[in-house]
Amino acid sequence: MASSGRRQLCLRSALWSIFFYLLHSHVRRVVAEDADNCDNLRLGQYLCKDPKIDENTQEPENCRDATAWVECLPAPNVTCRLSNGTEFRFSGDEVGFNRTIPCRNVSGYSYKVAVALSLFLGWLGADRFYLGYPALGLLKFCTVGFCGIGTLIDFILITMQIVGPSDGSDYIVDYYGARLTRLSITNQTYRKPHLSL
Repeated sequence: MASSGRRQLCLRSALWSIFFYLLHSHVRRVVAEDADNCDNLRLGQYLCKDPKIDENTQEPENCRDATAWVECLPAPNVTCRLSNGTEFRFSGDEVGFNRTIPCRNVSGYSYKVAVALSLFLGWLGADRFYLGYPALGLLKFCTVGFCGIGTLIDFILITMQIVGPSDGSDYIVDYYGARLTRLSITNQTYRKPHLSL
């Protein structure tokens, strides 16, 4: 009787040992795979520097094809593999990798100037002339801003950044200022299914 109890105890302890060994080896393998490459570091394991902002365009200086690069520093005591394949342990001061950030195409049209022209001289069509729509500007000038209704509508559209420069570029807006990001629904947008009750 006592020997069967000992066998069960040994069997349980052996099963628990095997379970913990498998769990430990799985966690080690997952951690090693995720932190293997420096590009795969998780948030909190690295810090990216702020981009250098061009004073004239209010966009990152190295903006090419709507993307710019910023340098990222892995946290102290993080070990990961660099792009050349060498493993490196970081102290927190070395650049480990680069990340891309989005930037916008601007061509010299200031958002503040467009809003001010629309507010104060919109009834003369100055806002439309400034943005590169001379026909609409002339029409607003001849009709005194469509009797004020067109002036109000244009002010709302320019303030909401729906009407932009005629060349298709974006307004110059302070980089750390209030920017408008339009959300649109396309065929690629995920839609959460409604639950039927």
